[in-house]
Amino acid sequence: LGQHDRRGVRSVKHLIPEFEKMKERYPDGFESSLVLPCLRRIQEDRGYVADSDIEELAGFLGVPQIQIEEVLAVYTQFRRFAVGRWHLQFCHNVSCSMNGAENVLAHVERKLGIKPGQTTPDGRYTLSTVECLGSCGTAPMMMVNDGYHENLTLTKLDELLQGLK
Repeated sequence: LGQHDRRGVRSVKHLIPEFEKMKERYPDGFESSLVLPCLRRIQEDRGYVADSDIEELAGFLGVPQIQIEEVLAVYTQFRRFAVGRWHLQFCHNVSCSMNGAENVLAHVERKLGIKPGQTTPDGRYTLSTVECLGSCGTAPMMMVNDGYHENLTLTKLDELLQGLK
């Protein structure tokens, strides 16, 4: 693969020097321990992890592609597609649901005119639901990009959305 792969997605080969430095911190035979930090760096660089990234990372680390795909399936912080400027991730686990998460999510759906898994036409917002964000004591909650917003009410949500530029 060159600068771009066959699907037009930019290669992550420019990150290999960073991955090499990370690799120096691990003993031989522990390459699979680099899957998480390398995926995080790829996502920081592109905004999501493309299919070609899995192929390139597996080749670099010498691990099976399925191992990387399993990590991507388990950890909800990794995205497999481009998202809008503001990625709104709503927890819908038991604690959040019992505290009104469905109402908060429905409110955002009406306000933005999108459903989970969709991005607004202007590319500003992507809406997602996730199983658990680990903040049960402050439910309902959501993440906006990497920031937690807890104890949500419709008023708090409206103020938050208004502040996102």
